[in-house]
Amino acid sequence: MINLLEKALELLKIFESKGYEAYLVGGFVRNYLLERKSNDVDICTNATPMDIKEIFKDVKLPFEGYGSVHLTYKKVGFEITTYRMDLEYNNGRAPSKIVYTNSLYIDLKRRDFTMNALCMDSNGNIIDLLSAKSDIQNGIIKSIGNPDIKLKEDALRILRAIRFATELNFEIDEELKKAIIDNGALLKKLSYYRKKQELNKIFSSPNALYGIKLIKQFKLEGYLGIDLTNEVVNTNDPIGIWVQVNPDNKYQFTNNEKKYMDAILSILKDKKINDMELYKNGNYVCYIAAQILGIDETDIYDRYDRLQIKNRADITLRPLDIIELLKIENKSNLKKIINDIETQIINNKLSNDKDSISKYLIDTYKNNML
Repeated sequence: MINLLEKALELLKIFESKGYEAYLVGGFVRNYLLERKSNDVDICTNATPMDIKEIFKDVKLPFEGYGSVHLTYKKVGFEITTYRMDLEYNNGRAPSKIVYTNSLYIDLKRRDFTMNALCMDSNGNIIDLLSAKSDIQNGIIKSIGNPDIKLKEDALRILRAIRFATELNFEIDEELKKAIIDNGALLKKLSYYRKKQELNKIFSSPNALYGIKLIKQFKLEGYLGIDLTNEVVNTNDPIGIWVQVNPDNKYQFTNNEKKYMDAILSILKDKKINDMELYKNGNYVCYIAAQILGIDETDIYDRYDRLQIKNRADITLRPLDIIELLKIENKSNLKKIINDIETQIINNKLSNDKDSISKYLIDTYKNNML
C-alpha cells in the first residue's frame, strides 16, 4: 500500500535539495490533523512551473497560466502550485491575473478558508500562519480575510463552505454565514456543472441532511435550481437525493443516472415495491427507493434473492422451444407469450421449470394457436 505522506515528504526534500521552499498544504494537512483519509496531496512552492519542469522532466503543465502543474512521483499524483497573488477576478470564479511571489504567507492569504491554509514541512512539522489549527480543533469554518470579498471573488466558495461543513460536521463562522446569505444570488452565475459537482459531494455524505439544512437556512435552493419544499430522506446514493429535490432541467445527468432516477421515481409514484418492480429495476434501485419510502431495506434484498428469475434468460423454456411446442407460425405472438410466462413466474403463479411452463402453455395457448 502506498504511503502518501511518506512520498509527499520525499518530494518536499527534493525541492529543498534544489534550493526551493516547498510545503504540503490544504486538505491533506487538515485531514492529517483530523485523522481522516486523504486521496489528494497539494504542494505549494516558490519554484515556478518552468523551474519544476527543470527538476522533473515528465511534469505536465496544464495549468501553467495559474501557476499549477501536475506531477506523478512514485505512482502518486501531486498538484503543485507556485506561491502567488490573485490580482483580479472578473468572472466570479477564477483569477484572471496572477503574480508569483516568494512569500508563503501571501500565498496562503489568497486561499478560501483558514482550515485549508495549514502547511507541513519536509520533517512533518505543522506550519500554522493563520491560526487554522484552532479553527480545526473548534470545528469552525472561517474565511481568510473579508468573507464578503472572498465570496464575490469566487461564488463556488459558498458551496465549498457548505460541503466542508457537511463532510467534517463543522459549524460555519457567523461572519461567513452572513456573507453567504448576502451573496447567495452569485450562485446563479455558477455553471450547473460546478453546482452538480459540489451538490454530489454534499448528497454523498452520510451527513447530507446537515448540508441540506444549511442550504435551506441560507435560502439558496432557488439559486441552485433545486426544490427543498418536501422533507428529504437521506440515502446511500446521491441519486436518491437528486430525485427528491426535483433538479432544474439544466443539470446534466449521464444516461445511467437518468435511468436510475426514472426507475426510482416510478417506484415512488406507486409508494410500494412489488416483485415485478424488483425484477425490472433490480435490488439496488429498489433498495434506494425503499430508503426513501421507509420500507425495510433488508426485506428488499431477501425478496430479490427469492425471485425465481432475475432476467428473461433465466426462463428454462427457450423461445425456440415455445415455437416448436405451440407450432407458432406468426412470430409476432411470441413476445406476448414470453411476457405472460415472465409475469406468471415473477408472481409465483408458475414454477420456472420446463414441465410446468410447457403444461401452462399447452393449457393456455395450444387451442388458440391452432
